[in-house]
Amino acid sequence: MERVVKPKNQRVKRALERQEAKLIENTKNALFFRGTHSSEVVSMLLKDFYALKKPDAVVFQRKNDVRPFEDASKIEFFSRKNDSSLFMFGSHSKKRPNNIVIGRLFSHQVLDMIELGVENYKSRQSFKLEGNILGSKPCLIFSGDQFETESTYARLKNLLIDFFHGPTVSQVRLAGLDHVMTFTVFEGKIYCRNYRISLKKSGTKVPRVELAEVGPSVDFVLRRTQLANDQIIKEASRQPKATKVKTVKNVSRDAFGTKLGRVHMKRQDFSKLQTRKLKGLKQTLTQKRTSGSRSHSRTTKTH
Repeated sequence: MERVVKPKNQRVKRALERQEAKLIENTKNALFFRGTHSSEVVSMLLKDFYALKKPDAVVFQRKNDVRPFEDASKIEFFSRKNDSSLFMFGSHSKKRPNNIVIGRLFSHQVLDMIELGVENYKSRQSFKLEGNILGSKPCLIFSGDQFETESTYARLKNLLIDFFHGPTVSQVRLAGLDHVMTFTVFEGKIYCRNYRISLKKSGTKVPRVELAEVGPSVDFVLRRTQLANDQIIKEASRQPKATKVKTVKNVSRDAFGTKLGRVHMKRQDFSKLQTRKLKGLKQTLTQKRTSGSRSHSRTTKTH
């Protein structure tokens, strides 16, 4: 059973309220930490991804004796302690050189973990241009059929979106789009590239878009995986009923956002419809007699 913590003062009470379940979740925090054996490449890569994730990130300066695939209890403890549901762990060994593990947790229990090998790494400092602005939302682009056809790559795509998509907003300012992250699968490798968006004058209302690489630039190799089954994923992604938008009958929107309505009416008798009175449309005496005789015959049949 989970231990129930009673607040001793108002500060602890506010901290516990921030960690309670909410209808609209806060932006997910991410943990960045290293194992007992690490390399300079792994340390620099963690710093670069930490800079991309800020301010919703926590970094550990000291090394930690953690082995995610053997025992995830320490990761779950760090997650509960720092109220984080995402993590990136770096390590280095002879068997698995320059190794990182990306994972996420549900209810402070490890949900998914994917291990990636680091190759051809270039830090942000090796590029001339500066990176993204603090707190900006990146545009995520995924290229490659394997992201759609293979289950492991599809789960990796979902994990990367969960990791880097940032806060949920209703509107995005065009000038605020300054960062693009691309992930491309080709010949068993995942190529991660980062670009800075520049809007130039084009002589029209639509600006001319230019991309300049800013780093980090890295090639990933897929290694070990530990993925949750579909039932747990369904439970973790379940939405409460209060947040679901209620559908209104006979009201819809087209591709351009125009609101369309459908009105249902009873069948009308057009013979009794009041129209403009014109001499040419008036019934003659014989037409009135024939219409009257028809209505009289109908009433006699019904009786």
